[in-house]
Amino acid sequence: MTTFWILIALFVLASLALIWFPHFRQQKMLQTEEAGVRRSTNLELFTERLSVLEKEVSEELLDQAEFDALKQELEISLLQDMKQGDDESLVNKVKPKSVAWPAVMSAVILGISGYMYSTLGAYENLDQPMAANQPHAGMDTAQIMSQRVQMMEAQAQAEPENSQLWFSLGHTYISANRYDDAIKAFDKTMELVGVQAELLGPKATALYYRSNQQMTPAVQALIDQSLALDDSDPSTLLLVGMDSFFSAEYQTAIDAWQLILDSERKDVDRSAIINAIDSAKMRMESDGDMPNDDAHKNVTPKTVTIEVSISPELQAQVASTDMLFIFARSTEGPKVPLAATKVSAESLPATITLDDSTNMGGNVKLSDAKAVEVIAVLSKHGSVKPQAGDIQGKLSMLKVGDTGQLILDTQVQ
Repeated sequence: MTTFWILIALFVLASLALIWFPHFRQQKMLQTEEAGVRRSTNLELFTERLSVLEKEVSEELLDQAEFDALKQELEISLLQDMKQGDDESLVNKVKPKSVAWPAVMSAVILGISGYMYSTLGAYENLDQPMAANQPHAGMDTAQIMSQRVQMMEAQAQAEPENSQLWFSLGHTYISANRYDDAIKAFDKTMELVGVQAELLGPKATALYYRSNQQMTPAVQALIDQSLALDDSDPSTLLLVGMDSFFSAEYQTAIDAWQLILDSERKDVDRSAIINAIDSAKMRMESDGDMPNDDAHKNVTPKTVTIEVSISPELQAQVASTDMLFIFARSTEGPKVPLAATKVSAESLPATITLDDSTNMGGNVKLSDAKAVEVIAVLSKHGSVKPQAGDIQGKLSMLKVGDTGQLILDTQVQ
């Protein structure tokens, strides 16, 4: 940008030089010309008068002494004329152009330059970062993911024997909800390196999501095969724990995730697994039987249950790859999410429970609130932020401990 402004400044300076240089040159030339005219006229007059005096001497009208005196006067007069300023006798004196002319032209140049730049230029983008430094500028999450998949597909085609590349592409396909392609990518990886537990686990995960998060016999067969090869494979145990958690089999989920921690593997996010175990323990406590005494029989559960459905008018707009994001935030104080979760659009209509186990990780919990606002977004782009084409719905107020009905009835334009 600095180079651009330097070029602009040089261009303007060159234009102004082309206007003002001829003006100053004309002034100097006129002054020189006037001085030459005066000298020439004075010399002609001196020569003419001297010729007259010489003629009178030759005709003996003047003697030599008179001639010398008159000649001396002519020479003195010539010297005086040479030293004079402007010759008032010059009738056809040329007047120089006024300074207003180049001044007006300069103003016109500057005005036209400013107008053209404001009309055709991009001055409004001066404060915006360079696109080269932000290759994903202006792209939403789905577009970024699509671009990433295309790049990895091109690399895989160029390096078909690169097993690590096919393995990474399979995980990227899962993130893009392309489960059939993910299964094919993991199969390709196993063709190159053989059947391994760390490949069977991701393949089982892709098949699990393709089956709408159902533990089908095919998924279970892959899990059994994987655990037979490695009974502490993280990807397989994560899937077992996740399915158990969603099925309210919290102890089974805890046992599966604990096996991962006990394996002392370095390639797992231990803090995330510990948080998942804590969430399962909280669910177990909230689902346990309460004592039937005066201290507990009137206790209100610190949960929010939402029955989510979609309006018939928008039912045709739902795709199998859409994801439903739902979160609750307090009706009082800062509008920050207290709890959130997501489910596949194919699960609709669905009954969803939010509690402290679905906490967003902040210091404020759902159990601390008296009432919440519930917002649901059926996303086609994989982002909780509503975008054009997404469908959303809202419950303005729902008391903690109650059950509410939320209808997805508004399409984002």
